[in-house]
Amino acid sequence: MAGRGNLIILSGPSGAGKSAIAAGVLGAMTGLRFSVSHTTRPPRGRERSGVEYHFVSRDEFDDLIRRGEFLEWAEVYGNLYGTSKRAVEEMLDTGSDVLLDIDVQGARIVRTRCPESTSVFIMPPSYRVLRERLEQRQLDPDRVIEQRLRNAWDEVRLYPDYDYLIINGDLAGAVEELKAVIMSLRCRISCREEMARAIVGTFGGADAQDP
Repeated sequence: MAGRGNLIILSGPSGAGKSAIAAGVLGAMTGLRFSVSHTTRPPRGRERSGVEYHFVSRDEFDDLIRRGEFLEWAEVYGNLYGTSKRAVEEMLDTGSDVLLDIDVQGARIVRTRCPESTSVFIMPPSYRVLRERLEQRQLDPDRVIEQRLRNAWDEVRLYPDYDYLIINGDLAGAVEELKAVIMSLRCRISCREEMARAIVGTFGGADAQDP
């Protein structure tokens, strides 16, 4: 009785907390799967290929582009990132909801190609907090942090393009809000039509007379 799953786009500026929120929701909800992106950037810390990302060479990435394997792809801070079209479709077809953690460039492309998708923008509570987060995670040199902050200046202004807005001042609260968004999608009539028809059938069908 499971229909097609919901495609959920999670986007926002670097350092807003998209990955942490996604991890919190994935660990708390069943029926939700994560789309593992391909990237040409090297792994950070304990990242594992096939878990956080599929780490590939630039030549391998270019070959995937030529073969039309990506739902979307973009160059971000000198590295290429892309979402596998086949993997997303296969997960949706099994009835699983699929969560995409992508930048605003990729989100724009997916919203255009998949108008049935639901987009969620993650916003930091302030510029100061975003700077502190980028500096505290110690993943980038100062010049890259400054570039991320300049890009964030433009990115935060794009929130009206999205369906939902989560302001990540408190991680636990942000996780709960994203869970609420996903639960609301699962309760839509369009998602439960097949199940509802089956239940109505147990009452004799839609045309049955009152008992």
